[in-house]
Amino acid sequence: MTETLSTRALNRATLARQMLLAREPIPAAEAVGRLCGMQAQEPKPPFLGLWTRVEGFQASDLHSALQGRSLVRATMMRATLHLVTSADYTAFRTSMQPMLDGGLRVLGDRAKGLDLEKVVPAARSLLEAGPLTFNEIRAELQQLFPDVNERALGYAVRLCVPLVMMPTEDRWGFPRTSRFALADSWLDSGPDAENAIDELMLRYLAAYGPASPADAQTWSGLSTTGEALERLRPNLLTFTDDKGRELFDLPDAPRPGEDVPAPARFLPEFDSLVLAHADRRRVIADDHRPMLTTKNLRVRAVFLWDGFARGIWETEYKRKVATLRMRPFEALPQAAVDGLRTEGEALLRFMEPDAKETVVTVEE
Repeated sequence: MTETLSTRALNRATLARQMLLAREPIPAAEAVGRLCGMQAQEPKPPFLGLWTRVEGFQASDLHSALQGRSLVRATMMRATLHLVTSADYTAFRTSMQPMLDGGLRVLGDRAKGLDLEKVVPAARSLLEAGPLTFNEIRAELQQLFPDVNERALGYAVRLCVPLVMMPTEDRWGFPRTSRFALADSWLDSGPDAENAIDELMLRYLAAYGPASPADAQTWSGLSTTGEALERLRPNLLTFTDDKGRELFDLPDAPRPGEDVPAPARFLPEFDSLVLAHADRRRVIADDHRPMLTTKNLRVRAVFLWDGFARGIWETEYKRKVATLRMRPFEALPQAAVDGLRTEGEALLRFMEPDAKETVVTVEE
């Protein structure tokens, strides 16, 4: 008989893989590999996400990994920017291409006259001369293809040309307007030619499992996750959740008991954990999900207590005072407030090391 896993059991299994039950003393690049990438729509969140997961993490650790090219920031899962290891980018970028090709549909009428067989080689030729910002890429391509929508040209390059963002010495690793380089130039080799979706699904389960095909599709944006998991079924374990849905998992992956303590933790904006499943009840209650995303589709920063998202948070830095404000979804017990305040003060010291004072507040 197939074992049924409760929502709390799924929560603890996923937190164990996400290094959120206890910080782990591992290098930044290894941590990103364990997570199978971190969403990086903006440059700062991965720094905070690693701080909350890695023992003794320093911002310089991520800077060094970016400058040393063991990590790259590039378009990957769900056609969004992610921080991934260079090895994973090389291994899995080709697997993403069918989904990225499909992403061009959002252009609609703006794609009129867009010929990828001409635009992609032209963009590669431009970038072979050196890294460029997207403003520069669009301007150059507009001169070559004056009858094609400028934004469509840029979007096609973003999805169809393997590119990485160039790291800098900026505080969070990248400037507001970054330059992009050809991946094969920056990494000395291009993406592997073969589609490695089966291996990608194993890595997904290692980072986010147990999970369903729908969960894997939500995380990756790929429509073939179910087929891949079926191929892998003989070497996987299967469970059901409390709604009877089948979940796949690696035999040797951690599945701690649902009563294992989960400490107070702060997740940054866009953290992959809150985006990695179709059914997100293992992290955030359905009633609270609408509060997770803003009207302009920003994914808010959340804090965890007893393993689950209990509210959102934001910071402010003025006159050498660093303030973290928590807005709980519901009233918090005093033990939660105490644990979150201690963790929040430590986070502020990481974010604003020059602050003369740190303040953590809980809004009613």
